[in-house]
Amino acid sequence: MTLIKSISGIRGTIGGLQGDNLTPIDVVKYAAAYGKWIKEQRNKKDYRVVVGRDARISGEMVQELLMQTLVGMGIHVIDLGLSTTPTVEMAVTMEHADGGVILTASHNPKQWNALKLLNKDGEFLDASAGQEILDIAEAESVSFADVDNLGKITVNDAYIDLHIDAILELPLVNTKAIKDAKFRIVVDGVNSTGGIAVPLLLQRFGVDTIKLYCEPNGEFPHNPEPLKEHLGDLMNEVTANKADLGIV
Repeated sequence: MTLIKSISGIRGTIGGLQGDNLTPIDVVKYAAAYGKWIKEQRNKKDYRVVVGRDARISGEMVQELLMQTLVGMGIHVIDLGLSTTPTVEMAVTMEHADGGVILTASHNPKQWNALKLLNKDGEFLDASAGQEILDIAEAESVSFADVDNLGKITVNDAYIDLHIDAILELPLVNTKAIKDAKFRIVVDGVNSTGGIAVPLLLQRFGVDTIKLYCEPNGEFPHNPEPLKEHLGDLMNEVTANKADLGIV
């Protein structure tokens, strides 16, 4: 089992020994280090961090640990719930937040999860900032808020729709031309949040969308790494439905 600490965030496998895997104690440790780093970037009264996750089985547990740690530091949290990486990035800027955290292990198998950290511009941290957070975590010198100054959690599940609205408003996106083309597209969402966002976007374009494994329950029907040997079901659906395209 594995815990990988890097400048881009913390990722590892769920369960096992603290420090060797991504355990609840490790989530709290690195969430607190990120919270301290956030508060060191700007001197202000209120701090806000956007948090979203993919549909991994461990996601809800990890998200609650992360958010409540930030609350304990006096940082307010905007909880996007199930989301996508670019949606969280956009939400940071649209909320004028101080940072953001995406809980996703990308194409890794289901036992993995990760804390991917963003700055106030909705961008992944650079090497210097990432190292600062690792140093804070190792120093274990985080100070938490008193009872009258705890943060609050605000739920906002509208951001996938807001993200799609922003895409449709781009000058180079010709919605009419896409609708007129009458595309048929199969989407393999691997039972995670791509299975929410991508069909919604395609449907807004008027695309005939066929959903495959788009139930966001975190039970991956195949290895999520998009290699040819993992895409047989999608290939079969594209040909069976005479689709123009398959997306995984």
